[in-house]
Amino acid sequence: MARFLEELVSAKALLGYGMRAKWREGYSSTDLRADLMAGVVVGVVALPLSMALAIASGVAPQYGLYTAIVAGVVCALLGGTRCQVTGPTAAFVVILAPIVAKFGLAGLLVAGFMAGLMLIAMALARFGRLIKYIPHPVTTGFTAGIAVVIGTLQIKDLLGLQLHRAPESYLERWREMWEARATFSPWELVTGLLTLALLVLVPRVIKRIPAPLIALTLAGVATTLAAHFLPGFHVATIGSRFHSLVAGQEVAGIPPLPPLPLLPWHMAGPGGQPFHLGVTTIRELLPAAFAIALLGAIESLLSAVVSDGMTGTQHDSNAELLALGIGNVLCPLFGGIAATGALARTATNIRAGARSPIAAIVHSLFVLACTVALAPLVAYLPMAALAALLLMVAKNMAEAKHFVHILRVAPRSDQLLLLTCFGLTVIFDMVLAVTVGVVLAALLFMRHMAEITDAKLDENTMAKLEVPKGVRLYEIAGPLFFGAAQKAMSVIDQIHDDSAQALILHLGQVPTIDATGLAALQTMIDKLIHGGHKVILSGLRRQPAEVISRAGIQHIPGKLAIAPDLDAAISLAILHLARTPPPAPSTDQPAAA
Repeated sequence: MARFLEELVSAKALLGYGMRAKWREGYSSTDLRADLMAGVVVGVVALPLSMALAIASGVAPQYGLYTAIVAGVVCALLGGTRCQVTGPTAAFVVILAPIVAKFGLAGLLVAGFMAGLMLIAMALARFGRLIKYIPHPVTTGFTAGIAVVIGTLQIKDLLGLQLHRAPESYLERWREMWEARATFSPWELVTGLLTLALLVLVPRVIKRIPAPLIALTLAGVATTLAAHFLPGFHVATIGSRFHSLVAGQEVAGIPPLPPLPLLPWHMAGPGGQPFHLGVTTIRELLPAAFAIALLGAIESLLSAVVSDGMTGTQHDSNAELLALGIGNVLCPLFGGIAATGALARTATNIRAGARSPIAAIVHSLFVLACTVALAPLVAYLPMAALAALLLMVAKNMAEAKHFVHILRVAPRSDQLLLLTCFGLTVIFDMVLAVTVGVVLAALLFMRHMAEITDAKLDENTMAKLEVPKGVRLYEIAGPLFFGAAQKAMSVIDQIHDDSAQALILHLGQVPTIDATGLAALQTMIDKLIHGGHKVILSGLRRQPAEVISRAGIQHIPGKLAIAPDLDAAISLAILHLARTPPPAPSTDQPAAA
């Protein structure tokens, strides 16, 4: 209980690290103006993107807006970075879409709530720094796979296909789209391609205004005019696809309301049926919630690192995880889906001149104002235009050149890891990909550590230090943990010389030892002592020394000694030789000294 209270106190100290750091430096009216401008700019980018990501995840667009509003404010106020922008991201689409298909909106919100609790636990356990050590091929494989899936999901709206169902499987989705090929709409394709062209060309001409604002506005205006003046012209819009009830009246598109408190499990389940929250449902949602938490932590902390590089500041990983966890707990209570640090929006925020978390808060307030004031206009946005926007997001996520570069230059184990994570993400789902990717990375790490941990008879040092006959010096180098202990301790099999009365095990190059390594070391010591050898451990570093001390391994006269360094170990060995008569030439096992 005392330990838990200590963690809560330390967690309280983490909250608001980014805001407090800026406040200590001083916050001027110039900083405020810069933050206001940056917040509006990134808000313009986040507005259509949040809706598009919600739609891609299988829910109505307003739930993406609620995510940007709630998570954007909470994580900015409580987070560990200066300029990070939090909200819905493309990385989550491949996790969230299957949840919606199986459990409905209610299941999605409950899974996000569970992921928030997991993120808080990660922060309290100080996992912030450990997340950074996930291998690069794993994150690259996930990201490229996500990009492929997101791009595939947009084909339906880009071509105007009318699917009878929304398959969870990637291959089944392709088959469903092929069967629906007769519903292809050329007008949808033209709208999508024109929007895509604007998204590519506008940034080359106009730098100050975000390309999505211009491209989507023109797409909405053009399709509205075309519907009036071109006979037979029709494209799907947010207004024609989604409807909401406000005060008992049906409203096309998103409701002109701020995010309101709700209970996630009271929302609709799969197919609009009631959602039943129970132990079985929670158990089924647990893997997906873990995938959301892990992916959210990875993406948010990677974004924080990039933010530090762009601003020259330093973030607090655990503070960011804690804020992200709180944000994901609160989001579902207002209808928001899973959120994490958004790399593209964070970079846009910084380039627009953001100085502090105030900019991210302004971005959320801007999205809130547009949600309430511009809801009727949002209804005119074409679905094909939003699909084009997400295709650009997928293209930027894929980093195809970087993917190919890793395949060309990385070791074979990293290539295997990359392709495995990529393939599992695309063909199956992110839950399986995250699980297998992390486990496979851990196994490869263990193999690598086992390769660098070794034990050998150090004849060169024996000759240099003039170690007398009857003494053998073995050096063990590398971490002595469960992945390498047995390999290192196989040194016992090399000892066949009965004339070696004293054996020095030099552990000066062993930085750490775990329970498995300790057990292997104890087994080896007991076998050597039983064989009539005196064992001298030398050069123990702090962590191995503490572990060995707690295990009760200590000095046994004539059998076991612990020396601070190699010179002292050799002196003890020489003293042992002087006190012990040489073994008699016999086939019997020599008596222990």
